[in-house]
Amino acid sequence: MASLLWGGDAGAAESERLNGHFSNLFHPRKNLQGIKSTTAPNIDDSIHNTEEADEEDVVDLAANSLLNKLLRQSLVESSHRVEVLQKDPSSPLYSVKTFEELRLKEELLKGIYAMGFNRPSKIQEMALPMMLAHPPQNLIAQSQSGTGKTAAFVLAMLSRVNTLELFPQCLCLAPTYELALQTGRVVERMGKFCVDVQVMYAVRGNRIPRGTDVTKQIIIGTPGTVLDWCFKRKLIDLTKIRVFVLDEADVMIDTQGFSDQSIRIQRALPSECQMLLFSATFEDSVWQFAERIIPDPNVIKLRKEELTLNNIRQYYVLCENRKDKYQALCNIYGGITIGQAIIFCQTRRNAKWLTVEMMQDGHQVSLLSGELTVDQRASIIQRFRDGKEKVLITTNVCARGIDVKQVTIVVNFDLPVNQAEEPDYETYLHRIGRTGRFGKKGLAFNMIEVDKLPLLMKIQDHFNSSIKQLDPEDMDEIEKIEY
Repeated sequence: MASLLWGGDAGAAESERLNGHFSNLFHPRKNLQGIKSTTAPNIDDSIHNTEEADEEDVVDLAANSLLNKLLRQSLVESSHRVEVLQKDPSSPLYSVKTFEELRLKEELLKGIYAMGFNRPSKIQEMALPMMLAHPPQNLIAQSQSGTGKTAAFVLAMLSRVNTLELFPQCLCLAPTYELALQTGRVVERMGKFCVDVQVMYAVRGNRIPRGTDVTKQIIIGTPGTVLDWCFKRKLIDLTKIRVFVLDEADVMIDTQGFSDQSIRIQRALPSECQMLLFSATFEDSVWQFAERIIPDPNVIKLRKEELTLNNIRQYYVLCENRKDKYQALCNIYGGITIGQAIIFCQTRRNAKWLTVEMMQDGHQVSLLSGELTVDQRASIIQRFRDGKEKVLITTNVCARGIDVKQVTIVVNFDLPVNQAEEPDYETYLHRIGRTGRFGKKGLAFNMIEVDKLPLLMKIQDHFNSSIKQLDPEDMDEIEKIEY
């Protein structure tokens, strides 16, 4: 299995330069082996930068997706129920429990097992028979990172390649070149025993001289560069593509221009080309896009995750200001046996202030906010998972998707509110949903200024749940709190 950023011998220097450029961002293979780097050196400086604007973190879908790919080293056994809508409802629905049932080439089976996959995940059980069927079937599938969807469509691409034909046969679009590289690494690892299959990256900065004959069978790239390679440079003949994969569709339509570029590419594909679309979420806009781009599809949906507050006990503490909040937090922290805790702040400035206060009091804490790069965030979360810090202080960048089994307490140092200064119910649910997971009980504490109490009461009414007032000075009462 060979991986090429540039396809000619004369381009060795350019290829090396580009590889170095990617390494400066982060090295996907290095991160996949286990993230061991410590917090970035510039973080301490930013903590003490009190002149910074008091801004909220905007959640970046592409960054979140990449973060989850870096963190989820092994398959996540999803709790979601899988719902299958077949193009032909009368056709029998096949699922598999082992990879052997798929009758794959021996070199592909070896690659799967070398990656540590012992049996198909839930979504793979249903998706793989459809993706590997003859004649090929189109598929729209919903799956969050870590459930094996990348491995599934990579397996489909590798299965369809004719190694005797030296031209692009499979095309995968990703919204960013970091995500494209991550997918490429999966192709390399799964196809490492497929010695005659090669992958090439159509990404920003990978310059190919005009007239180059592209002989690699699998192309992974971003829509703008792929469009350029196909229509302007004539490097890829789309009429010969057998498998077209559109990954991270929800991120794709969130990026200006990518929807139109993807549709233009898809329209040039032959009618017999297998088309596969994947998305972590299926909002209406994603559905509309998916239906425009994938004709006559089978559909695999995940039933919406039922986050529940039933096993999370919620409390609130009335406070005058943030110093008062911090004192209340210290009392609670001192009176309860804590596994690990996540503390949510609404702005970066509050998160940094709280981090400094807790560090000065000798607590092991780490700070996670939006100005960090994705690999810095991954490093911090991995350290937290490993128990190197007991407290993670964060903004909304960590409100969903990051599961740490040891988290027993979530603290809302600030209530989540929207731009209209009304409660952000969904963010509240996802924040305190970081505890009480995996069937365990959890605790959530809300630090509330008196004038914000009506907002908390709206949250209580919205979820029809009880949020009990706690006196932070009453240590006896605090110590009675049990999980």
